[in-house]
Amino acid sequence: MASRESDWEGVRLHVVSGKGGTGKTTVAAALALALAGQGNRTLLVEVEARQGIAQLFDVPPLPYEERKVAVGPGGGDVFALAVDPEGALLEYLDMFYRLGRAGRGLRRLGAIDFATTIAPGMRDVLLTGKVYEAARRKKDGRPVYDAVVLDAPPTGRIARFLGVNAEVAGLAKVGPIRSQADSIMGLLSSPQTAVHLVTLLEEMPVQETCDAVEELTAAGLPVGGVIVNAVRAPLLKQADLTAAAKGKLDRDLVAAGLEAAGVAIRPGVVDALLAEGKDHAARVALEKSGRRTLKGLGLPTYELPLLAEGVDLGGLYALAEQLCRQGAA
Repeated sequence: MASRESDWEGVRLHVVSGKGGTGKTTVAAALALALAGQGNRTLLVEVEARQGIAQLFDVPPLPYEERKVAVGPGGGDVFALAVDPEGALLEYLDMFYRLGRAGRGLRRLGAIDFATTIAPGMRDVLLTGKVYEAARRKKDGRPVYDAVVLDAPPTGRIARFLGVNAEVAGLAKVGPIRSQADSIMGLLSSPQTAVHLVTLLEEMPVQETCDAVEELTAAGLPVGGVIVNAVRAPLLKQADLTAAAKGKLDRDLVAAGLEAAGVAIRPGVVDALLAEGKDHAARVALEKSGRRTLKGLGLPTYELPLLAEGVDLGGLYALAEQLCRQGAA
C-alpha cells in the first residue's frame, strides 16, 4: 500500500467522534485497518452497544471479549471489542477488590444495572477505563496492541465522555478510584492520544466539528485530525457550475447532449435537468464554504470518497488505503 509518513507517530489511542450520520463508525473501522499495516496489531473498540463493528466486518455480534475480525493491508491484525458497562464493572471489581464469584452474584441481584444507572458518570468511567486498560496492556514487556481505535460517542457529548474521569478525580480524593481516574486522564490528555473528528461537507456537521474542537481544547484534550467523509466530485466544470448557479446553462446545448446520448426528449426533461444543475451548483458552493471553514481550524484534514455502492469489507480496505496515502495512519 503506497503511503506517506503518518501524521500521528507516537499516538497509541485514536478516538474517533463525529455528528450522528457522518459515518464515524465506518471511518473508525477504516482507520483501524490502516493502522494494522506493516504487521501491527490494532484493537477497534465500540462503546455504544450498537454492534456496528460486527456489521461492518460481517462477523457475529461481538461479546465482551477481544476477537480478530480482519487482517490489515500490510499483514497486521485487527481485533475488535464491544465494551458493555456491566462487563467492565465486574472486571473492575475483580481487578481491584478480588470479588470473583461475589461480583457475578451482584449481577444476578441486579446491583450492576443499579450502579451503572444511578451513579452519575459511572457508565462512562467504566467504558473509558476499559479502553485505558487495553491501550496500556503489555505482555513480556511489549504493548499487546500497537494502536487502539475507539469508536466514541458523537461530538455533542465527546468532551464530557472523555473528561468524566476528571470529575471523578475531583470527588474521590484518595483510594483506587482516584488513582484510576488520574491514570486514565493522564493518557487521554497526553500526546499518546488524538481525538479525530468525522464530518460531512454540510452546514450542521461542519459547525458541530468546530464546536467540538473548541470544547475539547478547553478541556485540555488533544484534538487530532478532521476526516471529511463521503466526498463527491463535482459533475460539472467550473464554468458550467457558475452558469448553472445563475440559471444560465445553455438549454440548446443540454438538449443536444441528450439527443447525442440517444435519450428521448420529453416535455419538461430539459427544465428538470437545468433545475438539477442549479441545485448541484449550490451544493458544490456549500461544500467549498465548508472546506474553507474546516481549513480555518488549522488541523490536518483528510478526505474520503463517497462509496456509491455502500460500505462493505472491500470498501473499508479502499478507505483504509486512502487514509494511508494521506498520512492519517
